[in-house]
Amino acid sequence: MDQNLFNDICLRQLTFSGVHEGETVVVLTRGGERADYADAFLWAAQQLGAATYHMRLPSPVSASGAWAVGDSGLGNIPRAVEALKDVDMVVDCTFLLFSKEQFAIQEAGTRILTAVEPPELLARLMPTKELRERVEIGAELLAKASTMRITSPAGTDVTYRLGVYPTMSEYGYTDTPGRWDHWPAAFVFTGGADDGVDGKIVLSPGDVLLPFNTYVQTPVEITIEEGFIRDIRGGAGSSGLDADLLRSYIESFHDPRGYGMSHVGWGLDERAHWHGLTQFPGGMGMELRSFYGNVMFSIGPNNELGGPNDTPCHFDIPMRGNSLYLDDELIVDAGELTVKDMRPAEKR
Repeated sequence: MDQNLFNDICLRQLTFSGVHEGETVVVLTRGGERADYADAFLWAAQQLGAATYHMRLPSPVSASGAWAVGDSGLGNIPRAVEALKDVDMVVDCTFLLFSKEQFAIQEAGTRILTAVEPPELLARLMPTKELRERVEIGAELLAKASTMRITSPAGTDVTYRLGVYPTMSEYGYTDTPGRWDHWPAAFVFTGGADDGVDGKIVLSPGDVLLPFNTYVQTPVEITIEEGFIRDIRGGAGSSGLDADLLRSYIESFHDPRGYGMSHVGWGLDERAHWHGLTQFPGGMGMELRSFYGNVMFSIGPNNELGGPNDTPCHFDIPMRGNSLYLDDELIVDAGELTVKDMRPAEKR
């Protein structure tokens, strides 16, 4: 994307996020990654009258090559953490989520926006106030529920006991002290009780495995008891390849907590494409987490919600054509939202 166009969309984003004169905004990057993002956000913050600077961390070093969430790069730099706690907003171009350092920065009142997706995708999925309103309606419904049940024609039937962990919303910008969001995003989620998820999830071709950034090719049957995965196997008539890959990846962390069930919720952005991985390789799949009517469950850490599991092994798995019930009320019907106020205007 042309740098001037990138500057303009970052200016729109920071305007949504309430940046104004008298604030201080820091852009955080690692190594040589996303230097153009830093330039655009620094320019945008200046246009809004904010003081701003760029904090660049060393490139990450991973012995395994696996995506280990929670490694912020700030763990051995307490002075950098203190500096970030002392500003109004951090634009995170590294992915701080699940790290102790991010939680400390938020607790100090600093708001954080993660921006790591390709610029063209950021432009197409610019947040809107209307989408925020629909996301917040979904969050209100989810926060009141005591149970969630997910079913699918493929055989999924799993129940989450809710009420232990808070409900969270993502709508792509942050204008509230201490709040984190991710651009682009449009979904709501919570977590089941640590021992309160039971049943079976059957992944079907076209469901999404993140961070593999791939589509499921062969059915996978996942058996869950008391909040932990007890079995992963290929579905009937399947070669079992996707099941083997999923199991092998989790085993590589040598951490039984990698089998814990994490957050769960649904997407609301009708502009997001299920086929997005074919258009914008190199991102983190945020478009796939947000596409309208997807039901997404996650495996691994739940410390984002205040839970005890901080394993670095993490999967987000958005699924198509599933149904989701809150306290026996149908909320997502085979990929279509049933609540009028959660639908975009053209679907009401």
